[in-house]
Amino acid sequence: MNAGRIAPLALYQEVAERLRQRIFAHELPPGTWVDEQALATQYGISRTPLREALKVLAAEGLVTLKPRRGCYVTEISERDLDEIFSVMALLEGKCAADTARKATDADIKRLLDIHSELEQAARTSDIDGFFEANQAFHQEVQLIADNRWLTQAITDLRKVIKLSRHHSLFIDGRIEQSLAEHRLILDALGKRDISATEMAMREHISSGRRALAKIAAKREATA
Repeated sequence: MNAGRIAPLALYQEVAERLRQRIFAHELPPGTWVDEQALATQYGISRTPLREALKVLAAEGLVTLKPRRGCYVTEISERDLDEIFSVMALLEGKCAADTARKATDADIKRLLDIHSELEQAARTSDIDGFFEANQAFHQEVQLIADNRWLTQAITDLRKVIKLSRHHSLFIDGRIEQSLAEHRLILDALGKRDISATEMAMREHISSGRRALAKIAAKREATA
């Protein structure tokens, strides 16, 4: 039995998820032409569910369908990142403000527990663990805010950000800076200060963009 073959249930969705993960892992780097025939053969499926999967990924901004040229993994530019992060700052700031308005003591405790995981990952220089705990922190903020449309918009934008070849946590001092930003968010949340929470979250997102810009600048300087 071919382990690469996919069960027929929700076929195009499973294909979309497999391709999504390959794109996030940069097994299919930005700008790569998607060879439909090769993928269909690899997965043991027809091209119809594959094309449906590619339409899903195109709607998410992960691939670009070009008439008469085929499908390509989306290339994300510095301008794209500027625009995406500016929108992300607004959306996540709004989400944090709603969280400050709605959070119970138990909610705050969960966020503090996740932040403790961030602190532990930082102490052990565990970048993967830090990244996962950071994701969990933001997801918990969204859960408390309880606005599914806001959460969906943020989730979609974060998928596109993953197309970037670099991660801000690799900048020297960025983990410590991110921790300090989280502490400010938590302090404002603990005080139920809606405005301060929103501004602290906006600054946290904007700071992440500035760190990515530094990586791009260093890359250009050494090119």
